[in-house]
Amino acid sequence: MLQQHPLLTREIGYYVTSTLWDETVRCFVPHPLPPVPPLDSNRFFYKYSHAASIVGELKGLTQILPDPEMFIFSYQQKEAVVSSQIEGTQSSLSDILADEKGQTEEKIQDFHETSNYIKSLNHAKQRMEQDGLPLSSRLLCECHAILLSSGRGSDKQPGEFRRSQNWIGGSRPGTAHFVPPPPGHVAACMSDLEKFLNAHRPDAFYDTKGQNNNGQNNNGQNHAINEIIPSGLLRAALAHVQFETIHPFLDGNGRVGRMLILLILIEAGDLDQPILYLSLWFKKHRDEYYRLLSLVRETGEWEIWLEFFLDGVIDTAGEASQSARKILTLFADDRQKIIATGINSPAILKIFDYLRQKIFITASQAAKATELSFPTVNNYLQIMTSLGIVSEFTGKSRDRIYHYTEYFNILKPGTDPLPRY
Repeated sequence: MLQQHPLLTREIGYYVTSTLWDETVRCFVPHPLPPVPPLDSNRFFYKYSHAASIVGELKGLTQILPDPEMFIFSYQQKEAVVSSQIEGTQSSLSDILADEKGQTEEKIQDFHETSNYIKSLNHAKQRMEQDGLPLSSRLLCECHAILLSSGRGSDKQPGEFRRSQNWIGGSRPGTAHFVPPPPGHVAACMSDLEKFLNAHRPDAFYDTKGQNNNGQNNNGQNHAINEIIPSGLLRAALAHVQFETIHPFLDGNGRVGRMLILLILIEAGDLDQPILYLSLWFKKHRDEYYRLLSLVRETGEWEIWLEFFLDGVIDTAGEASQSARKILTLFADDRQKIIATGINSPAILKIFDYLRQKIFITASQAAKATELSFPTVNNYLQIMTSLGIVSEFTGKSRDRIYHYTEYFNILKPGTDPLPRY
């Protein structure tokens, strides 16, 4: 039985009472976006401008990369690892990239999670760009189905909105930190979110009388906010909170919610490639992240959340641009080291190019991929080891794994697993 309660501050939503496990719990149902009254753009406009500028620089940089797919794949791997770590996985970036034999069942499950994340993201990008599918519940359900197609969560209704109540924190609903909408409200909430995601024009939010589509007045808010609400950055910031509040799936909501940020930025044209990932920012500031999600739900303090989100964009985009430049320089320098040895064979550069793609390789993998003999590959790997380009990772005499040392060191920061509590 559900009982509706009065609206909260800033009309952000309302609670309904539900009986679960013989406990009475209050489930929060958010109002549709955008916020009413409108956002105070003066609170975050300069951060927004800075964030938009640095994202534009990152977009320009990815357009001039000689091999953007390779760089993007490396960052996808890092994002998949960090996003899964937020959900509790214990594998590091090296665990996933090395993919050693004889790993524990837990590591194998972690590998499934990270590889499915990349598959899901690439599927969404293809569906949007090649098939013209808009940001929608349908697209997010497809992503979710791939994300949970194997590994942990594969029994949690992949690709379907939940049909039972979930909760966040606590061992049962009555002790939870937050209880999302009841399952009967999920489809309607997601439908409202879908409308927001696809309302790109300012007049879709406010008519010429300064009212939103529900007839509520915007209190004379400066029209500048109407110009930036449809921007990918602000839509992503608002939609992420809304999605996490709805929590439409039984499992995988955090990963889909973080993926949604990137999909919005690509769909809006802020980015051409999936290269800006906020999971590392959320991981580094996870206590503040969760606090601000709660604050929005409790008091409607969207502006504080937006400042935090934009700080994350500025930090993350800056780090990605810096890393891209470091990697470009590294590739050029190491290629020159190889050429300077005087080895007059395209084979060693072929192996180097494969190493740039994979970062962690075995001699047998490289031999198969490059169609070179095992002795040839092994010999050139030893030469690259002597040049300081690669190093052996396992310390074993058999099943040896080599990794592109400095490339990995550029990607590694922030990818150690969170401590278990």
